[in-house]
Amino acid sequence: MGPGGVLTPAPGVADGRLTMDYPLLNVFLTTMWVFLWILWLALLFRVFTDLFRDDSLSGWAKAGWTVFALLLPFLGVFVYLVARGRGMGMREMKRAEQAEKDFREFMRTTATTGRAEELEHLVELKNHGDLTPEEYERAKAKVLAA
Repeated sequence: MGPGGVLTPAPGVADGRLTMDYPLLNVFLTTMWVFLWILWLALLFRVFTDLFRDDSLSGWAKAGWTVFALLLPFLGVFVYLVARGRGMGMREMKRAEQAEKDFREFMRTTATTGRAEELEHLVELKNHGDLTPEEYERAKAKVLAA
């Protein structure tokens, strides 16, 4: 009840309909702040990931950067980016190149080992008399062609 005993609608209700008391600009601003908060968390995780993957830093240096970034998060992360930002990209590139090199080496050795084992198995079958020389040659050509 309002002043003088007059019934007043509840907040957010007009003529029996619900109304919204949150202007569109506020929706945009809230969306922007949520986006910036998520962006900040991604940057913070990126910095910590780079920090703990870097083998050139000692344990004390990692601990110092971690404490600095946790006690003064904005300043700590921005100082880290200024001091070590250029190296972040280079270290990430080096890790990606090493992963690609390791993958290619693994695939090369796996493929080579697989063929060698198949050829060895074929020789055993031929020597045991399970394959004729013609069958052996066809199977060997198939293994070498693959």
